[in-house]
Amino acid sequence: MLDVFVTSRVRRKILVVFAKYPDFKTHTRALAKLIKEDPGNIQRELKRLEKGKFLIMTKKGNMNIYQTNKQFPILKELQSMVIKSQQMSSSGKSKKVM
Repeated sequence: MLDVFVTSRVRRKILVVFAKYPDFKTHTRALAKLIKEDPGNIQRELKRLEKGKFLIMTKKGNMNIYQTNKQFPILKELQSMVIKSQQMSSSGKSKKVM
């Protein structure tokens, strides 16, 4: 369902992770392993989401650590959309199996 509004597959995956787990902090390579995407593509999308104020980046040594900006104006709505989208896709899968 989110694919209608967010056309980038990588950005969609990143949004889901950070919206579902707002206390989650990670760096690019760890996120790449988690969502099984190329670190270069992830880095580009992380920068876009940081520029849009959805993510906050902090430096730790030579690593950039990303986390959800809990002050993001539409965070609650985005979280609700992610949860509803996942419920719809899981209910759709169960219907196909039966």
